Amino acid sequence: MNKYNPSQFDDIRPYYDSEIPAAMQRIVKSDFFGLLCTYVYPGHNPEDVKKMMLSFRTIKDFQLEVMRCVNEQVIARSMTAFTYNGVEKLDPQKKYLFVSNHRDIMLDACLLQYVLYKNGHETTEITFGANLMSSPLVIDIGKANKMFRVERGGNMKDFYLSSKHLSDYIRYVLTEKGQGLWIAQRNGRTKDGYDQTDQGIIKMFCMSEPSNKIKALADLNIVPVAVSYEWESCDILKALELYESRFTKYIKKPGEDLNSILTGIAQPKGRVNITFCDQISETELHQFDNCTNNEYHRLVAQLIDERIYDAYQLAPNNYIAHDLRFGQQLYRDHYTEAEYEAFVAYLERLNTFDIPEPDILRDIYLGIYANPVDTKNRLNKGENEKM
Repeated sequence: MNKYNPSQFDDIRPYYDSEIPAAMQRIVKSDFFGLLCTYVYPGHNPEDVKKMMLSFRTIKDFQLEVMRCVNEQVIARSMTAFTYNGVEKLDPQKKYLFVSNHRDIMLDACLLQYVLYKNGHETTEITFGANLMSSPLVIDIGKANKMFRVERGGNMKDFYLSSKHLSDYIRYVLTEKGQGLWIAQRNGRTKDGYDQTDQGIIKMFCMSEPSNKIKALADLNIVPVAVSYEWESCDILKALELYESRFTKYIKKPGEDLNSILTGIAQPKGRVNITFCDQISETELHQFDNCTNNEYHRLVAQLIDERIYDAYQLAPNNYIAHDLRFGQQLYRDHYTEAEYEAFVAYLERLNTFDIPEPDILRDIYLGIYANPVDTKNRLNKGENEKM
């Protein structure tokens, strides 16, 4: 017997197949349709693309013919290499909750969907912050791409109710709807290079099964995912935000999220990797049987972090930034002179900003790349101490 009524999630769910034709009608009438055609289907007649999209009847049609092409264009235009690991560990018959570090607003999830598709797995539903659903076009594209709305903010009561609603929806999707699901390890992107799972996310997962904390997570088949970019998505924008946040409460500017999405798509990213880590097993969760709920949430978050840190792939930029930040050559063997010069040349872009303390901005920027090196070192030190 099913626990949930699907209609109770109508306020946040993606589109059903029956809603795709009307969504396609709206998308092709958008003022931005021509621009989208130019990027996704270069050299194609927009009228032919319009006819194709108006023929779509299912989410699968949209994902196969549009989102697949979006990913292929992003990979071809902005990456020198795109690799992935661990997908062979996934059972096509199981539905997983992929918990990923979060570096790019759109690409972290979209690239994962592309890897799943390329390897014969069904794509998953995707969390999508309500703050990003800023226009009818974004809503139509997002909900046609299996994205569902996640509310953020509000008073304590509203936050509790929205968290419980989200927890119920995640459990419904995985255990009754028969879909996988992607969620970031925290609200908002990592901006300082330190990927850390918010234990509040783990608490939220458990809200829909409050009587048994082990079952609450074991039922979800949690698989941590590490996403690594050689050139950090929106790196300068992130550094500027962190710089401004030192002096005043940072308030997003109108259109800022959309600008970050477009910058993330277009910005050169170098080598990009997605690694599927080992699933968090029920046996591992039972290690925490005697913990308080709060401690349980913290330890599970830490376990996810360790998997992601271990799988995260450092690039020459990370080592260069660490050496520059601390005035040393400790990691000189990890990069070439050409790679060093390219990074230093890119660093010069920071000098175009008229700010009172440029050295602080430079240090923040270097930290975005250098901090993952420290994270790896701490993890390796901890593992060595256990041996």
